[in-house]
Amino acid sequence: MTPAEITVVIPTLNEEQVIEKSVLSAVAAGATEIIVSDGGSRDRTLEIAREAGVSRIVQSLPGRGVQMNSGAQLAENEFVLFLHADNELSDHALEQLCDHEKVAWGAFRQRIDSPRKIYRLLEWGNQWRVQWRGVPFGDQGIFVRRSLFEKLGGFAEIPLMEDVEISQRLREIEKPMLLQGPLTISARRWEKRGVLRQTVTNWLIQLSYSRGVPAEQLARRYYGG
Repeated sequence: MTPAEITVVIPTLNEEQVIEKSVLSAVAAGATEIIVSDGGSRDRTLEIAREAGVSRIVQSLPGRGVQMNSGAQLAENEFVLFLHADNELSDHALEQLCDHEKVAWGAFRQRIDSPRKIYRLLEWGNQWRVQWRGVPFGDQGIFVRRSLFEKLGGFAEIPLMEDVEISQRLREIEKPMLLQGPLTISARRWEKRGVLRQTVTNWLIQLSYSRGVPAEQLARRYYGG
């Protein structure tokens, strides 16, 4: 397998500030099938994505689960990698997956784009979560064999926690592989809300979800709707 045999799907919604770097990182890593699944952007997201080198754009209803499912339906390769718009693949990320082409699914070690030491703790915690709980989040670049993804019916089309939900189903089949990456993620949401506040919010939402609180209710809490 080569990097060109891995499909990268990027869900977008008004991501003109970050989409270029995301797409270019996939191109630099060797991807040739890059699909942007857009939930109704009203800025220059799609124009910038085309200029950066995406191979296909699909218009979708909003919601990451819905959008990623829509993009994956167009994938022609055996592996699909779901990349958030504010994430960037390292140059060798896809090659790392090619070295483990018999794996069912997994994600990448994460690097938060900030020199602040507190982010190194967050990175360690995210690594630990994958290694010991078997639950990568979407901002760690979840990749999965397309046949398995289709067998499971794809992402649950819920407004939040779609990454946790599918990780929980996938780990019942096989433990996720954590590749070195790193996958770089913007620090924007932590900087906007405050590192401590955002981290605590994330923990509380995860705890609530594990106790059965509906994703719709959690989404209203998270997004302030």
